[in-house]
Amino acid sequence: MKKSLAMMLLAAALLGGPLFAQEGAVPKGIPHLDHVFVIMMENHAYGQIVGNPNAPFANSYMNSANAATNYYAVGHPSSTNYLEIVGGSNFGVRSDNAPDWHNTSCTPNLISGLTNFDTPNSGNVCPIRGAGTDAATPAVDTSGNECTAPCSLVDLDGAKGFTAAPNTVGKTIADQLSERGMTWKSYQESLPPSGADKVTYSDGYYTDVTVPGTIAGGLLKLYAAKHNPFVYFASMQEALASGAHNFAGFEGEGGLYEDLASGEVPRFSLVVPNQCNDQHGRGNGGSYCDFDFNTNGTQQGLNPALIYVGDLKLRNLVHAIHASRAWRDGRRSAIVVVWDENDYSLSPNTNRVLAIVETNYGRGGRTSNQFYTHFSLLRSVEGALGLPCLNHACDANTNSMSDLFGHEGDDDDGRN
Repeated sequence: MKKSLAMMLLAAALLGGPLFAQEGAVPKGIPHLDHVFVIMMENHAYGQIVGNPNAPFANSYMNSANAATNYYAVGHPSSTNYLEIVGGSNFGVRSDNAPDWHNTSCTPNLISGLTNFDTPNSGNVCPIRGAGTDAATPAVDTSGNECTAPCSLVDLDGAKGFTAAPNTVGKTIADQLSERGMTWKSYQESLPPSGADKVTYSDGYYTDVTVPGTIAGGLLKLYAAKHNPFVYFASMQEALASGAHNFAGFEGEGGLYEDLASGEVPRFSLVVPNQCNDQHGRGNGGSYCDFDFNTNGTQQGLNPALIYVGDLKLRNLVHAIHASRAWRDGRRSAIVVVWDENDYSLSPNTNRVLAIVETNYGRGGRTSNQFYTHFSLLRSVEGALGLPCLNHACDANTNSMSDLFGHEGDDDDGRN
């Protein structure tokens, strides 16, 4: 397959850096996949979605597909989890701070060993590159970074954590795919027509750079760079500046729905609804998009409209994938739906979230109580696409999700 200009630029940028030595072996145990779609939802715990009458599709889908019932987000806040899903590390970033776009003079947190925090605010995130040590993820965070101290914020299950990991490499699955001439896209709903470069927030047209001061209510932050993890990396910022086409919206030319309709979808797709459709919410987005009324980690106090609208968006996305030739033409494909974190995991609540896996080649209806994290998801996707593991996806205690994706060598009905 002929490489696109964007992929060649990415590969060229990476060949100049000392990155390859930090990857592990290709993970085993997951069948080969031709297409993987990862759909990201936001800020709700397993128990806030499962059994929620305002999320009928998610509850039906988890039963017809395969569901992880003991799956944990790794940390807080959102940006950290997105980085961990695509790169197997927080890369020293434990904040939702914006990228420090195209800054070539700053020192990445991975190299300095300093952590970028929300509180006290560390400022914009230096473009991630090179290799070094990431930030520790304690089992219980009492620092006040993501809650008002004194507080106890559970990062995983309240018992497990991750020490700061040396030999962390500043790259993602997108870099790996580009190096090998394989296609990928980050589909971001409400991405502006100007594209992703230098844009931290957008309402689908105006951005944090271009919004007029006369707009009533201020900018509605529908697209958020913090939910587009690839743009935090120096290699991706360089590719964007050179005209890369790996970032697209849902609508329009080269967008998600057009690509699905044509059947020309990449090997790996990160699919991210906007902040009114992913169950995150915005303070100026109207009643259906308003933030949850209470934040106690239960279904009580949730904004039912926010849950319902997000559930409807999820339904539409899954149905659009099902209708695509990429799902129906005999090639092996998988859809993964996962919530980034339980935004309300103040102790005794944990950071358990729902993860759903559907394949077009095996039987559904499976549940797994195996302990999985976002690192398990990255490891599984890398194995399915024939890519080496990255960072914490290589850890000895990070298991592949073979009971949900099917085992390597399984036949077409999902049985050995």
